[in-house]
Amino acid sequence: MQTEAAVLFEFNRPLRILTLTIPDLKPGQVLIKVAYSGLCHSQLNEVCGLKGEDKFLPHTLGHEGSGIVQDVGAEVRKVKPGDHVVLSWIKGSGADVLSTVYQSQEGPINSGAISTFMRHMVTCENRVIPIPESMPLREAALLGCAIPTGAGIVLNTARVRPGRSVAVFGVGGIGLSAVMASNLMNAGPIIGIDIFDHKLEMARKMGATHLINARVQDPLETILEITGKHGVDCAIEAAGCEEAMEVAFKSVRDGGGLCVLAGNLPSSKFISIDPMDLIKGKRIVGTWGGESQPDQDIPLYANLYLAGKLKLEALITHEYRLDEINQAFNDLGQGKVGRTLVKMQEGSW
Repeated sequence: MQTEAAVLFEFNRPLRILTLTIPDLKPGQVLIKVAYSGLCHSQLNEVCGLKGEDKFLPHTLGHEGSGIVQDVGAEVRKVKPGDHVVLSWIKGSGADVLSTVYQSQEGPINSGAISTFMRHMVTCENRVIPIPESMPLREAALLGCAIPTGAGIVLNTARVRPGRSVAVFGVGGIGLSAVMASNLMNAGPIIGIDIFDHKLEMARKMGATHLINARVQDPLETILEITGKHGVDCAIEAAGCEEAMEVAFKSVRDGGGLCVLAGNLPSSKFISIDPMDLIKGKRIVGTWGGESQPDQDIPLYANLYLAGKLKLEALITHEYRLDEINQAFNDLGQGKVGRTLVKMQEGSW
């Protein structure tokens, strides 16, 4: 069996669409017909070489999406052919098979445990989560990364409660998911910070009570004005910018305010903080996928969507075909899009 995939051969060069031959499944592996793949800045950083040396070129890409199980390898118990699934880089239960090698006319093509920029892909049991067939596969693709990371920060990492103040720096897919979850938890005020007005307008629609355009306003000064000089209970940085990370930490209140860093910096970049802020009780942590437990959390988000409590469709601003993936990355890098999907199959789902 063959499939088409977007393959990275060189940093800062367009991805190439190749025909790959799918190998036989190993024990613990699953063959998926991919419906939609998400696109995020972490993958853009990888394409641009900002994550450092890459020993596995050429290789496939993509770490979030949705699809339908076509076949399963020996010992797979979690899913069966015909199941609708979310595809996520966040490990759940089941077998963990780290890599696959596809063949092509260009030679062997490496692939990690999950690669969603493919019409069909081989993944493994712990990267698939079954969902109800009533859950649209288009919106389900958001449950692979954006929602479990952004909403997971709010619900799991920071454990935001009603009435707590939240500032979200960078309102792309993860930041908007954090805004949406903060609104779901009746937090307030909810402050969205970005440099693009169209993204800030989306944050308003997702539940942000205050908006700050960092190009024309001082974010720290404005946050202190909004909070009566106290600072916020929780700041979430999802912009992937040194300055945003440093200001986010400064913006949390003394005596227990929490700053959560979700953005990805290039491998050579660092941030600076004042240790006196730590002595004052401010806290700063990173996050690994919003500390999500995919087998429990992703079905929960799917049910919230089906109940009308998560407006996932409002997060999706653009949709591209696989052969348009380089344009999609270009638009993402220029800040033109919100959450972007790549549709992998023709027709409707």
